[in-house]
Amino acid sequence: MIAPDADPGFALYVHWPFCASKCPYCDFNSHVAEAIDQGAWRTALCHEVRRSAAETPGACLGSIFFGGGTPSTMPPETVGEVIATARAAWRTTNDLEITLEANPTSSDAARFAAFRDAGANRISIGVQALRDPALRALGRRHSAAEARAAIAAAAHHFERVSADLIYARQDQTKVEWEVELREAIDLGTSHLSLYQLTIEEGTAFAARAARGLLSGLPDEDLAAALYEVTQEICARHGLGGYEISNHARDGDACRHNLVYWRGGEWVGIGPGAHGRLGPATGRVATRAVRNPTAWLQAVQAVGTGEEPREPIPPAEVGREYLLMALRLREGASIARIRSADPGLAPDRVIADLVDRGLLLHERDRICATDAGRLVLNGLVRALDAG
Repeated sequence: MIAPDADPGFALYVHWPFCASKCPYCDFNSHVAEAIDQGAWRTALCHEVRRSAAETPGACLGSIFFGGGTPSTMPPETVGEVIATARAAWRTTNDLEITLEANPTSSDAARFAAFRDAGANRISIGVQALRDPALRALGRRHSAAEARAAIAAAAHHFERVSADLIYARQDQTKVEWEVELREAIDLGTSHLSLYQLTIEEGTAFAARAARGLLSGLPDEDLAAALYEVTQEICARHGLGGYEISNHARDGDACRHNLVYWRGGEWVGIGPGAHGRLGPATGRVATRAVRNPTAWLQAVQAVGTGEEPREPIPPAEVGREYLLMALRLREGASIARIRSADPGLAPDRVIADLVDRGLLLHERDRICATDAGRLVLNGLVRALDAG
């Protein structure tokens, strides 16, 4: 069990909602637009950074994350101006992490040097698969060769490179995934985000599944076997699973996402972006207007793209922290859970889950065992039910 930092941190999330095309499995707030007023978007994003900083005096910014959509379609000048504005608006840590999500198309990879010069120091590449038939099935616009080339280009320009892959795909076998995963590891990234394919409501995949047109998805036993082999292979190659779906070499965990999982505070700007501000008592949820055109118009007309803030009851703060922190190998602080809601995670339930081999308990911390991580939602429900 790893002891986390005492301070879960403070972060900035910047949402760029535009993509060249919409992937059929994607339920993110992403849109295809024929024309984008880049100057207006740059001005609006920087305005929201300054407004948010004025509302969080004393905060020390530890990370910036450009997510989407496809942030690698942003003009590097916009990325640079947002970063410069954030640096001027907040105090920052000495090792400020600045991540930009990118697609591995050759046109996006050609801009990696410009993004580095704009101030990004970590890049996360949406590879998704290293097999061309799988990429076509996932609706991706790049080839496996482009993905490998993009990772090589990213490694040339950035010290920290992450790659995303999706497994438990249609007709994928355990042996095929083992081979593909080893190939991904051999590409040399220091961080891998490895997600099981899920069919989300409102996506093209969900519509196909409802019509019986999405065959070959794994059953529960195969999905569990694919998860287990993912953990084993990554651990064997020095990429520890520090979170359910995320694996990194020592020191290369995504510091931005750790803010989420450790229950820190973050500002979210851009269409549909969410944030969390304040302690357990007095914590609020922020959410931006979801539609890109409406968000831009709101910033221009009334000075904010944010919807009314919602207070989060302390008990819900405790549940949210429990759910997020148990995804981490380091686990959760019992004292922090109970400071939000004394009824959460009672001793008798913890003891029972330890006896069943689903939970580890060490001083103030609890964390899921390997067996517990396979049934994490049930584990959280048990700790919540009391």
